[in-house]
Amino acid sequence: MQIILVDPRLKQARTITLSPRMLVVATVGLVTAVLLAVIGLYVVTFRAGAEIRLPLIHDLAASVAREEMARREQFMRENVAAMARKLGEMQAQLMRLDALGERVSKLSGIRPEEFNFKELPGRGGAAPTNGRALTIEELDAELQRISKGVEARSDYMNVIESELVDAQVRRALLPQNTPVSEGFVGSGFGMRTDPFTGQVSMHSGLDFAAPVGTPIFAAAGGVVASAEVHPAYGKTVVIDHGNDLSTLYAHASRFDVKPGDIVRRGQKIAAVGNTGRSTGPHLHFEVHLKGQPQNPSRFLAQQRDGSPFGPIAASPSPRKVDVRGLAAAAGATK
Repeated sequence: MQIILVDPRLKQARTITLSPRMLVVATVGLVTAVLLAVIGLYVVTFRAGAEIRLPLIHDLAASVAREEMARREQFMRENVAAMARKLGEMQAQLMRLDALGERVSKLSGIRPEEFNFKELPGRGGAAPTNGRALTIEELDAELQRISKGVEARSDYMNVIESELVDAQVRRALLPQNTPVSEGFVGSGFGMRTDPFTGQVSMHSGLDFAAPVGTPIFAAAGGVVASAEVHPAYGKTVVIDHGNDLSTLYAHASRFDVKPGDIVRRGQKIAAVGNTGRSTGPHLHFEVHLKGQPQNPSRFLAQQRDGSPFGPIAASPSPRKVDVRGLAAAAGATK
């Protein structure tokens, strides 16, 4: 192979003859130089890029970690705030349940120390061998469960309180207090010999022999239906207790109430006398259910001290609400 070099600075053209061997060597040398140049350029570029990329990657990773930490902190704050609100609600519910428990214990006659929600019951047992801490989700679920349990028990206690109040009201309207504070039973309920005619006849009440002027008390709360003079009963007071139940107080010497008055159990309504068809000073006391006379002893036997004819006070003392006793008393009057 020949190469002719022509240049104005040359006096004549020059010819260079290249043998095949020289051509191969030149080609290999050129390729080698190009490869070395590419490799050098790549090394320089890689080092420079690495020096640039490493801080960027580190900053990016740190930014991602900070964002994740911020999300976790936000999640924790939100859950803690939610649980704090739930805890406050449960505390308020427990305070209401404590107050409700005290009211129910008083209504039912249970001693306060036997019905105290404020003191936790004793607990114990062997130490756990495979215990673990609760997760946030488990703790929240447990708070929700306990809160629902407190609400359910509060509703149940409200129902019990309503039933006890209702039973107490109905019991207060039963004539269970002896209408006089002194004297004795001179004649009972049932068939007897009439003191005026000597014939056997029905005596529809109880006769309490007592001095004239002895106070007569309402056997139960109610409304005064009448306070008037009756041809046979003399000065008579009738009290309506509701539910078709009424009481009659006869042969009084004076009235201390008038029709329409609302009276409470144990309130003075009249005084013992000897008016009407009577052989001496006494109180004739009757109990009527749906217009039919009942044996007053069945009602008076339900009073607190268990004595059918024990004395009473002007203001009755609190007592236990016995729903079964109340039902039995109501059943005995049918």
